[in-house]
Amino acid sequence: MAHRTMVAPEVLVASRPGSLPRPTLLTPDGADHGPFDTSAAAGPARYLDPAELEWAGAAIRDIAGAFASRVVGQSRLQETLLVALLTGGHVLLESVPGLAKTTAAQTIARAVDGTFHRIQCTPDLLPSDIVGTQVYNQQTGAFRTQLGPVHANFVLLDEINRSSAKTQSAMLEAMQERQTSIGERSYPLPDPFLVLATQNPIEQEGTYPLPEAQMDRFMLKDVLDYPSPAEEAEVLRRIDAGVFTHTSEPVTTLADVKRLQALVGRVYIDPAIVNYIVGIGYVTRHAGDYITPELASYVQFGASPRASIAFTRAARARALIDGRNHVVPDDVKALAHRVLRHRLILGFEAVADDVPVERVIDAMLGGIRTP
Repeated sequence: MAHRTMVAPEVLVASRPGSLPRPTLLTPDGADHGPFDTSAAAGPARYLDPAELEWAGAAIRDIAGAFASRVVGQSRLQETLLVALLTGGHVLLESVPGLAKTTAAQTIARAVDGTFHRIQCTPDLLPSDIVGTQVYNQQTGAFRTQLGPVHANFVLLDEINRSSAKTQSAMLEAMQERQTSIGERSYPLPDPFLVLATQNPIEQEGTYPLPEAQMDRFMLKDVLDYPSPAEEAEVLRRIDAGVFTHTSEPVTTLADVKRLQALVGRVYIDPAIVNYIVGIGYVTRHAGDYITPELASYVQFGASPRASIAFTRAARARALIDGRNHVVPDDVKALAHRVLRHRLILGFEAVADDVPVERVIDAMLGGIRTP
């Protein structure tokens, strides 16, 4: 298929809330796919007022300050965890050991006074070790339910790819339905509930790669980098000062977190940006029409509609973190790698040619007009 240089999908919408026309998505061949309703995605009629925005900003700064007091650098990780906290989404973290993933998860949980459980995944880990089981009581002759460690506000699944496929699948219900099933009963998980899963990219022996269906349940996937020499020296200074031996105090409450989550849902997102998000998803599924044939040949499957949902929710949260009551296109662009890198499926040729998925994502973003 010949490469098309035109930019698309095209968007024709008003830029202010009020009487907005319904946008039309145009594909590269010029076909009109009809208007699609963005009224729900555009948000409810009542937007954030200055007092709410000021309160949210103060609460977010408190949480960010607690994070920075124990985690050196890792500003993108801080933003990722804040976005997840404000949206109730789950995060997959990939890095070599020793880059403060556990410390970061514990710090966020402690900052909001939430419960935290860490589960070390191993090949012999059973589903019941995570969700819980029924225990027989010989004295009463009855079974009692023992809830597993997944019943916490923050759950760290360390090296999730070391657990078997059966154990990995036990997390699907918890992550999607916010409940676990033990015996004939279902048990709701705490609210808020956030799963942080980690995987080590340098050790593949004895691991079980996550299936695409479970990868899609994670709102964001972040890849952590090594600290700079200055940041590493600061870590050593804080260790000598005993920073990590003292238990930090909460700076906010779970009730405040739920209020923040409610405010995120009222951050305004213009239909033009909604159309932009939908367009990005469309481009991932029709890569040959928007990027070079060489890069397009690496793409096997595009992102599912969950990517558009994740973009919308995460962009609203990022706007609130930045002190805005509306989403801008840069919010979407800044989240593109984290939303798409685990949803865009590349073939084995990409691995053979050492083509990172981020390169393909950047090419796709360059092939669509920014509103």
